[in-house]
Amino acid sequence: MKIVFMGTPEFAVPCLERLIQDGHEVAAVFTQPDKPKGRGYAMTPPPVKVCALEHGIEVFQPVSMKDGTALEILNNIKPQLIAVVAFGKILPKEILDLPEYGCINVHGSLLPKYRGAAPIQWSVLNGDKITGITTMYMDVGLDTGDMLLKAETEIGENETSGELHDRLAVMGAQLLSETVKCLEKGSVERIKQDNSQSCYASMLDKSMCSIDWNDSAVNVHNKVRGLSPWPVAVASIMNKKVKIHKTKVHDTDGVKGEWGEIVSLDPFVVACGKGTVEILELQLEGKKRMKIKDFLMGHRLQTGERFS
Repeated sequence: MKIVFMGTPEFAVPCLERLIQDGHEVAAVFTQPDKPKGRGYAMTPPPVKVCALEHGIEVFQPVSMKDGTALEILNNIKPQLIAVVAFGKILPKEILDLPEYGCINVHGSLLPKYRGAAPIQWSVLNGDKITGITTMYMDVGLDTGDMLLKAETEIGENETSGELHDRLAVMGAQLLSETVKCLEKGSVERIKQDNSQSCYASMLDKSMCSIDWNDSAVNVHNKVRGLSPWPVAVASIMNKKVKIHKTKVHDTDGVKGEWGEIVSLDPFVVACGKGTVEILELQLEGKKRMKIKDFLMGHRLQTGERFS
């Protein structure tokens, strides 16, 4: 099948590679413009662009999809299908209507739950036990189109958003492959979404990072793993900001000390509003991330001291 692929971040790369592996003609790739990154603000290409160029595929990076430029390019290419994975831009109706097989999207949740930009992170933040991938037809709404195929997976008790992201990226590639095969055979059913079951998964930002130690141990743990690897949960101790990278629930019941209080050093356990969490990895401001035992070798904390 002649396909145009649209995607930007690392999550989309396995899908692009799978389409190539399956023998489809990926006629072009659309991705976001290069952006400055790092301390030197060097212009850096998106991961999808890097992958496409490695395979000799022509890359387009339009600033807008609505000014007619992208539509003209696509009219010249005449793709049978447009596959979209975390592209980051809204497609106008004239593009959605252009391909013979339509525009399909690979989404990192079991729709209709978690429409929007950060479905993987919010499934972890909310302590969900199950998530997955949905392929869907695109329409003019935000993740509101008819669903095609789904694949489910359990979320590990201590699994971070970053770890789940990597697993779902591989699952997404497999489901996209299956979806394209079904489209070619005409054997896929369109399933309407139940809008009453949907919620919006907004983008994460640093305003969410502060840990509320008065919350339950389960919720504190979910926050830490949901905000990993970015923007990372934070707290303060010794009048210094600390990033909390990895925890596990130590106890879910009862109150053992004031919230935020260190109640044990080995293991390193902190009291919450209900239950306790064990901190496994953290990072003092301006320092490297380290395991808690290494941290304690250089910082003499005592039981009874409190995180804020």
